[in-house]
Amino acid sequence: MISIQDYSVSLGDFRLKNINLEIERGEIFALIGRTGSGKSVLLESMAGFYSCYSGHILYDGVSVSSIPLEKRKIGFVYQDYCLFPHMTVLANVEFGLKMHSVRKQERRSAALRILDQLGIRHLIHRRPSALSGGEQQRCALARALVLEPEVLFMDEPFSALDPNTKKEMYRLMREIHDRFHCTIVFVTHDFHEAVELADRVGVVIQGSLREVCQAGCLFHSHRDQEVEQFLHGKKAG
Repeated sequence: MISIQDYSVSLGDFRLKNINLEIERGEIFALIGRTGSGKSVLLESMAGFYSCYSGHILYDGVSVSSIPLEKRKIGFVYQDYCLFPHMTVLANVEFGLKMHSVRKQERRSAALRILDQLGIRHLIHRRPSALSGGEQQRCALARALVLEPEVLFMDEPFSALDPNTKKEMYRLMREIHDRFHCTIVFVTHDFHEAVELADRVGVVIQGSLREVCQAGCLFHSHRDQEVEQFLHGKKAG
C-alpha cells in the first residue's frame, strides 16, 4: 500500500536519507530508534507532510504529493494528542468532518458513533483539561478514526500513559485494527511495545532505515553492528 523509494528529505541540519520501504495494506508497522534518529520525520513523510524531498512516496502506486491532503484518507495522532483545549470532546471529534464540509447532523451522528465505539460518549461535554491521559488518547483516536482513514499514523501514542493504561490502550489498538481494517504505522521508544503490537519493525539510526524485521525477531542477532548494539543496549537496560 505504502511504497517508499529512495526517499530523502533535509530539515535544517538533519537529513533523512535513501529510505526504501514497503508497507502492506492492513499491516501494523513500528518504527524504533534513538531520540533524534528521524523516526517522527519518517512518519510525517509517509503522511505527505513535506513538499521538498527527493525520491517517491506512493499510496497504491500514486504519489502522495499528487493527492490533496484532505483526500489522503489518513489519520494522525501525535504524542501530546494536539486536542483543541477550548473545545469539548464532541467538538474535537467533529472538527475534521467540519473541515470536510460534512453537514452538522451527519458529522454529529458519525462523531457519536465513534465515541460509542471507543467507550467515551459520556465525556462529550468535557474539555481536554478535564480528561485523564487515557481519555485524551481515546479522544485523539476518535478524532482520527471518524474520518475513516485507510492509514493511521501514531507518534509515540502511549509514552505518557501509566503501565495499566498502556495495557488497556494496547488492547484498544488491536480492536481498532480489527474493526476498522486500517493500516497502522506508529513510532515508539518501547521495544517490547513494538514486539507486542506490530507485525514488523523498522530500526532508524542517524536518518537511515537500517533494519526491517518481523517483530518476533527483533531481539535476534542482526548483521548491522549499530543495530545490534542499539537493540542489545536497550534490551539489557
